[in-house]
Amino acid sequence: MMKQLLSLLIVLMTSSIVNAQYSIKGTMTPPEKSDWVMLHRLQGIKPKFISHTTIKFDTIKVGADKQVIGRFSFELPETAQTGVYRATYRNSGSGFVDFIFNKENVEFIFNPKYPEQSITFTSSRENKVFSKYLEQSANAQKEINSYQVNYIQNPVRDVKKAYKKAVEKLEDLQEANENKSEGMLSHHFIKASAQYNSSSPIDNMEKYVASKVDNFFKYVDFESKPLYQSSFLIDRINDFVFYLNYSEDQVTQQKLYKESITKVLDDALSSKSFKKEAIEFLVTSFTDKRNSEVVDWLFTEFYDKLDNSDQSFKAKKLGQLSVSVGRVAPDFSWKENGTDYKLSTLNDGQTYLLIFWSTACPHCVKEIPDVHNFMKQFSNTSVIGFGIESDDTKFNDFKKQLDGWHNVYGTHPDNKFDNETVRAYKIDATPTYFVLDSNKKIIAIPNTVEDVHKYFKSL
Repeated sequence: MMKQLLSLLIVLMTSSIVNAQYSIKGTMTPPEKSDWVMLHRLQGIKPKFISHTTIKFDTIKVGADKQVIGRFSFELPETAQTGVYRATYRNSGSGFVDFIFNKENVEFIFNPKYPEQSITFTSSRENKVFSKYLEQSANAQKEINSYQVNYIQNPVRDVKKAYKKAVEKLEDLQEANENKSEGMLSHHFIKASAQYNSSSPIDNMEKYVASKVDNFFKYVDFESKPLYQSSFLIDRINDFVFYLNYSEDQVTQQKLYKESITKVLDDALSSKSFKKEAIEFLVTSFTDKRNSEVVDWLFTEFYDKLDNSDQSFKAKKLGQLSVSVGRVAPDFSWKENGTDYKLSTLNDGQTYLLIFWSTACPHCVKEIPDVHNFMKQFSNTSVIGFGIESDDTKFNDFKKQLDGWHNVYGTHPDNKFDNETVRAYKIDATPTYFVLDSNKKIIAIPNTVEDVHKYFKSL
């Protein structure tokens, strides 16, 4: 009998261990409008889907007021892989929170509008240590930056002394947190997040910026598996390329993009597998910005030289860039006052402003007259207004106030946005603006009417 009880106890204990689970719980305050959350485990730029759940809404009393919150939870098995996980609650934008999972329960509270700035961990030693480190490190670096700027403006001994003391404070903080996190998964992220500061303040801004650029990846190990299996490396590359190297001059900015990318891909990256992912991330980012010059350069200088390049990826991205800065605008024809016209042979301007708009678009109805009045001062620019309409009734009436423009009408029997020219230009919203040179090459794609004003005023 005793043996049977002992055997049963062993079975129950074994079953309990096998079925052990870890919980991931999040609380949104205020809640998101959607009612779903997806969980992924990050691995480079290709996250792995784990599970999905719904948000449960609840009303709690805070003092004399009532507040609605949203709660969600996931269960991970004992066998779940450690690493950085992402809970996504929105299809685009900053609609996610990242956290470290290392065989412990994780609980956090956050505002879904500002997830990164608001997240607070109520359970999980890994995440508490890392988030506290990030906050303390950011404050310490802010103090150093303040003394550095003051020294450039007023290079006196007292500021220099205060700067050195602040640097020592951050170095002590870094060492303490690296020691505290030893043996933890967060240790890898804390080491890689260390910030470089010169031992003494630098006396001019140009040298200071150069120092930051040269040492940006000083503490980042691109061969680290924990860093790779997160968004850390891609986030650092993104910050370096798109934020640390900036110029308002377009030509200079293109040069800075290429210089920063070369530094990342030639100097920082030695891992071929991650190098491919990094290039694809950059190509996708510049494709989204319709920057065909940098994308073409990335393919020629780096991607095509990889042993494991994906030609289907290349073809897809180049196809998306058929209408972008540096490409010749797709040709189309129209009839105007009984005369046939063709974009490619139009020769009545040194530059051209091509606008896709619609009388069914409230923004267009408001903006187009403004653009018409504004462009009167630029006699060397010819304007082509392409009306995307279900029929020509409202268009013919509206175009009477657009004298001096080439007014083109386009439609489709099923859906006006399926018009051949509209599809060729990949138009999915109106108004959409393109600036062309005399050879009809796209030289700018202003996002708004304000951008149109800014562009032509700068000429």
